[in-house]
Amino acid sequence: MDEVFAGFTAVGYRQFIMYAIGGVLIWLAVKKEYEPMLLLPIGFGAILTNLPLSFAVGTVEEPGFLRILLDAGIMTELFPILIFIAVGAMIDFGPLFKNPLMIFFGAAAQLGIFATILLAVALGFDLKVASAIGIIGAADGPTSIYVAKRFAVQYLGPISVAAYSYMSLVPIIQPPVIRLLTTKKERTMRMEYREEPVPRLLKILFPILVTMISGFVAPISVPLVGSLMFGNLIRESGVLERLSQTAQNELAYLVTLLLGITIGSTMSAEAFLRRETLLILGMGLAAFVFDTAGGVLFAKLLNLFLPRDRKVNPMIGACGISAFPMSARVIQKMAQEEERGNIILMQAVGANVAGQLGSIVAGGMVLALVPLLAG
Repeated sequence: MDEVFAGFTAVGYRQFIMYAIGGVLIWLAVKKEYEPMLLLPIGFGAILTNLPLSFAVGTVEEPGFLRILLDAGIMTELFPILIFIAVGAMIDFGPLFKNPLMIFFGAAAQLGIFATILLAVALGFDLKVASAIGIIGAADGPTSIYVAKRFAVQYLGPISVAAYSYMSLVPIIQPPVIRLLTTKKERTMRMEYREEPVPRLLKILFPILVTMISGFVAPISVPLVGSLMFGNLIRESGVLERLSQTAQNELAYLVTLLLGITIGSTMSAEAFLRRETLLILGMGLAAFVFDTAGGVLFAKLLNLFLPRDRKVNPMIGACGISAFPMSARVIQKMAQEEERGNIILMQAVGANVAGQLGSIVAGGMVLALVPLLAG
C-alpha cells in the first residue's frame, strides 16, 4: 500500500514551485506564442523531471528516456551540432555580402558576453563558470550549451534555460532598451537597399574559407563553426535542395523538440532552486541588455563618421545579437510602428546574420582563451 502512495509522500513544496515554473513556460508558449518550439518542451520537461520517483529520469543503473537524451544529445554535444547544421541551412549570407558594414554590428553586439563575464567574476564565480554564464549574452542557445558543458556542467540547466528563454523574449527585452537609447528621429531613419546579385562562387567559397580560417586560428571552435558552415554549404551548393529543405525543416524541428525537453529535464528542484540559479538568470538578462545596448551605441558612434547618405538606423545595431531571425523581425516591426513604409528588414537580416557569426567567434575565443587565463 505504501508503494501506491509513494509519489504523494515524496513530493515537496520545491517540486510544486518547479511545476509552476514549467506551467509558466508552457503558458508563454501557448498563450503568447513566444518560441513555442522551445518553451513548450522545456516547460513540460521541467514538470516531468520533478515528478517524484519519476521513471522518465530513472537512475544511473536504470536511466529513463530523459537521462538517455541528456547523455546522448547534450553531454556528447550532438544536439548543439545538429542544430547548427540546421541553422546554417537556413541562413542566407547574401544581405551581409551586399552590405559588409553589417559585420561590425555582429562584433559590437557581443559586448554583453564580456561585460557579464566580468560581472560574474565580481559576484564570486570562477573564471570558467563566469565565461559559461557570459555566453548567454551570445543569444545563441547551442553555443551556450556547448560552452557550459565544457566549463560549468553543474550549471548546465540554468544556463541553457536562461539562454533559450531570453532568446524567446527578444520581442520584450529589446524594444525598451532601443527606445531608451535612441530618439524618434533616429528610429525613423530610412536606409537605401540595392538588390544586387551575389556571385554563386562567393556563396560556395564563403563557408569553406570561414571554416578553414577558424580551424587555423581557434581549432577548438571548429565543431561550432564547421557545423554551421556545413549546413550553409548544403544550402548554397545548389545540388542538395531536398537535403537543404530537410535540414531547415525536419531536422531543425526534431532536434529542437528533443533539445527542449532535455533542457527541461535538467531543471530538477535540487539543481534549479538555488541562489546561484537566480544570479545566473539575472546575469543572463543583463547580458542581453548589454548586447542590445552595445549594438545600438556602436551604430550611433559609427554614424558620426559616415556620410549623410550612408548613415544607418541605430536600431539595426540591436540585430547584431545571434537571435536569428527573431531580432531582425523585431527591428522591422519597430521601424514600421515608428514610420509606416520604412523598410529596413534586409539590413536588419544582414546584421543578424553577422551576429550569428559573431557569437560563434566569441564562443571560440572563450573556449580557447579562458583555460589559458584560468591556469
